[in-house]
Order: sequence, then structure tokens, then C-alpha cells
Amino acid sequence: MILVTVGTEQYPFNRLMHWIEVLLQTELIQEEIVVQYGNSTILPAGAKVYRFLKEENFQDLIRQARIVIAHCGEGTLLLLDSLDKPYILVARSQQFQEHVDDHQVELALALSQINVPIAWCPGDLVRFLEQPRQVSVADVSNAVAIALCNSLQNRFGQTSRQLQGV
Repeated sequence: MILVTVGTEQYPFNRLMHWIEVLLQTELIQEEIVVQYGNSTILPAGAKVYRFLKEENFQDLIRQARIVIAHCGEGTLLLLDSLDKPYILVARSQQFQEHVDDHQVELALALSQINVPIAWCPGDLVRFLEQPRQVSVADVSNAVAIALCNSLQNRFGQTSRQLQGV
């Protein structure tokens, strides 16, 4: 079983719901799909869907899943990491009205630098589903974490200063 979760954000994550539906329709996914869809307005046909789940039910589904596809929220990332389950993250984007800003995109870019599976398109989902990788952000060494922070500062720091008029 594959669990798909979008969290409890007030914005829909219809792009991910559409990706899942296409993968089901084209039979690129042929196993049971359980979706926690939150405020999404597109629900993948053929999936078992829940708007929201109680925490204990949510964790039970994670434990039962072969792999979890989740939004790139910090809380979800930490929970998945603590439960030692293979996962694929998909960042919500302000461009598609999925969040108020692009902090999930920024987090996904940083995590991709340490080989956390990030899906930027449906093809990435197919690739990671075929060969899931067990990763843990807890395994990141101090040196890698510092390099990652420096990389983010270099990448986004200048943009922040430009926006502030410096």
C-alpha cells in the first residue's frame, strides 16, 4: 500500500492529487493507494480517500505503507523520519496557490542535496516508487548540515537582501 498525505494546510494540493490520478489511470501504480487529501478538491479515482485522519490512525497507515508520498512540510518530514519509513516528498508551491510562500520548495531543494527523494514531476514519483530509498535526515553529519546551510544562504540570501532593498 502507498500512503499519500498532503497535511492539514488550508490550501489544496490538487497538483499532487492529479499526479496520483494519472499514475493510477495509466497503471503506473498498480497497488492500493490511500490518500489523506486535506483541502484538495481533486480526489484521485481508484484511491481510498480521507480528508483528515486522527494522529493514531495516520501513524498506523504510515506503518502499514510500503512507502509514503508526502508534502514537504517540516512536521511531516520529522514524523516520517522518526518512523523509519521510505518516503518521497513533493513541495507545495506558491506558484500553484498551494501555499503562501515557497518555503517547502526551498526545503525540498536543500533536502535534495542530501539525497532525500524529492518528486518534481510524476516521473520522479514513478522512479522513486520502483526503487524506494530509506533515508534519514538524522544521519546528516554536522559538516554536511553546515555546508547545506551555507548553500541555502548563498542561494537565497542574496535574493532576500535584494527584496529588502539592501
